[in-house]
Amino acid sequence: MLNRILMLIFKGLLTVLPIGLTLYLLHWLTISVESLVAPYFSHAFYFPGLGILSTLIFLAAVGIAVNAYVVKSLLGYGNRFFERLPLIKTLYGAIRDAVALFQVSKNEGEKRPVSVEIAPDMHVIGFITNEKIAQRVFPNQDKIPVYMPLSYQIGGYTVYVPKSKVSELDIDVETAMRLAITGGNSLEAPKSDLLE
Repeated sequence: MLNRILMLIFKGLLTVLPIGLTLYLLHWLTISVESLVAPYFSHAFYFPGLGILSTLIFLAAVGIAVNAYVVKSLLGYGNRFFERLPLIKTLYGAIRDAVALFQVSKNEGEKRPVSVEIAPDMHVIGFITNEKIAQRVFPNQDKIPVYMPLSYQIGGYTVYVPKSKVSELDIDVETAMRLAITGGNSLEAPKSDLLE
């Protein structure tokens, strides 16, 4: 009886935890942004939510500005500057690469979800990254780089494998990333596949 009660409590915790943590993180983010932005507005004009609204408008403006030639040039200069600083270049490069990995774009041709055969009848989900790098590092070997994220961790491996071991998946990048990172636990199987 006690075991059954404990299992019910544990099941309830697993149900509430993702929702609770998501709401808490959203609340924390909202409060943090409001407290950082609020001092820049006059009390006469300030209303709750103005910090979030102004941050969203600012980010949208940055997104539009990034397409301008001058801004692209400045960002390129900033990238080169950070890449020359000892220690900082390692941290900056890692953060930039991690952000680039999680950017999901509809027309992104080079980051394609694939299945890599690591042993007979054993496959791992990964993402093709930059094929030109593989051609430079492994010339005339017909290899491609595949990034394989680790489940439930921030990290992964980039492996260079023969093209014959790689087959493209008929799913989008976001679905493949969720499958790889959560071990498939984040997606529900079709009703017909579920055991009664």
